[in-house]
Amino acid sequence: MRIAVLSDIHDNIWNLSRAMEIVADTGSEQLAFLGDFCAPFTLKQLAESFFAPIHAVFGNNDGDPWLLTSIAAGFAHVTLHGQFGTFDAGGKTVAINHYPEIAEPVAASERFDAVFSGHDHQRYEKRYGRTLWANPGEIMGRFGRPGFGLYDTDTDTFTHYDVR
Repeated sequence: MRIAVLSDIHDNIWNLSRAMEIVADTGSEQLAFLGDFCAPFTLKQLAESFFAPIHAVFGNNDGDPWLLTSIAAGFAHVTLHGQFGTFDAGGKTVAINHYPEIAEPVAASERFDAVFSGHDHQRYEKRYGRTLWANPGEIMGRFGRPGFGLYDTDTDTFTHYDVR
């Protein structure tokens, strides 16, 4: 199973649109979003661009949690977990959080197969025993190359994709 992993859109709906075109070509069956939609309309665009399960958490720049929650509730395929989320996919257990400072010790605990975080807008991946910890970078494109990640549960690999 392939899971698209996105973070830090910061209302760059143009990069999000391009990213979702690429996501469609990857054959992703689920999507994890790691926070910082910013405005609720960004969540709506994401939900209308991907029709399989979406697992999302809040970031530090999501200014209207009530409206984000209301929008998520309007889409049966969207789960807004709050600050920390877990889900099963392709026989793997996945944890998601916005902050690397939280996600890294969770990964180091080796309780999950994969842990994903965003926040610092940097692309990286690291292994803690059986656990993959990765950051897909940013959709926004302010601090680096806009892009996202793809987690393949069958091969237990993470690949970074450029949006531009």
